[in-house]
Amino acid sequence: MSRSEGKQASLWKQRWVAWRNSVLSNPRFQQWAARNWFLRPFARRKAAELFDLVAGFTYTQTLLAMVESGLLKRLAEAPTDVSEAAQVADLSKGAAERLLRAAAALKLAQEVSPGLWMLGERGASLIPQEGAQAMILHHTLLYRDLADPMALLRQNREQPTELSEFWRYAARADADAEPSEMVAPYSELMAVSQGMVADEVLRSYRFNGVSSVLDVGGGHGAFASALAAKHQQMLIGIFDLPGVVEGARARLDSGFEFHEGDFFCDPLPQGYDCISLVRILHDHDDAQAHRLLAAARAALKPGGRLVIAEPMADTRGAKNMGDAYFGLYLWAMRSGRPRTRMELYKMLRAAGFRDFRAIKTGQPLITSLTVAFA
Repeated sequence: MSRSEGKQASLWKQRWVAWRNSVLSNPRFQQWAARNWFLRPFARRKAAELFDLVAGFTYTQTLLAMVESGLLKRLAEAPTDVSEAAQVADLSKGAAERLLRAAAALKLAQEVSPGLWMLGERGASLIPQEGAQAMILHHTLLYRDLADPMALLRQNREQPTELSEFWRYAARADADAEPSEMVAPYSELMAVSQGMVADEVLRSYRFNGVSSVLDVGGGHGAFASALAAKHQQMLIGIFDLPGVVEGARARLDSGFEFHEGDFFCDPLPQGYDCISLVRILHDHDDAQAHRLLAAARAALKPGGRLVIAEPMADTRGAKNMGDAYFGLYLWAMRSGRPRTRMELYKMLRAAGFRDFRAIKTGQPLITSLTVAFA
């Protein structure tokens, strides 16, 4: 498409969006659509979507309360009445019933007979997801940062936030000097939540022809352990800050190689025919991400590959997760941003990678997957 054709297409799109918005925002159209038998389902769906945006915070807090109180786990064990639920959650019977009914509206719980409760469909799906539950509990930090979203945005990442203080490992240049107990909360959360990502990566990509992998920013070895369990003859190394590697050594056996360093300052170890970046790149701003990709390219011989696993912006089936969730999460973290696949490809090309391709994953909401070749 030529530049003039692109400009014309943009003008047509602007006209279409303006016309659509003028129709949808017209009170007379809204009233007519609500009465019209054909458009009534559309009008009701749009109204419900708007209400979900308004009420979304109460939904997340209901979810948090079910996990934090232990009620979700209790309902998974056996049918529970309100008195038992109140005891588990340390609430009055009235408060426990209110929470259960809120959870039932979200399909986290279900009243199977008067006064008797079990897990709902969504609650049952959540129970085996330990990583998701860990993130739900962790989100109390994000909720506090987003209590005043305009204040958060106006700070322009110049003041500490709840998330940035927690993620000091990712956000602070001097984090490599911290002892292992200072980075432990970071690595513990990464380890429990990274299990979902590791499973998705290993289901989607076979690592054919790869005999050695260096997991950069590998934390306490959640992905490395999953990779080793599936590829027992593979040599696997972990590269991370000294305090983090100290924790990894304490958790893993001697079959792994451990490398201490800062991937923004130190060269990456050479000799591996594959480097993995699992939920690393999107945690960092563009200049840092460029340096990391260049370091990975320098460490790989021609034909070596780089595996990048992380959520992407504008991902089909997961667009809300990209810019709406991770966009604000990473802003509050004061580091990183969600990127589109085309933005990532441009960065890979600038770093010297000759070829790259997307690998389909079953759950793009959990992670997307890109493989680049040196």
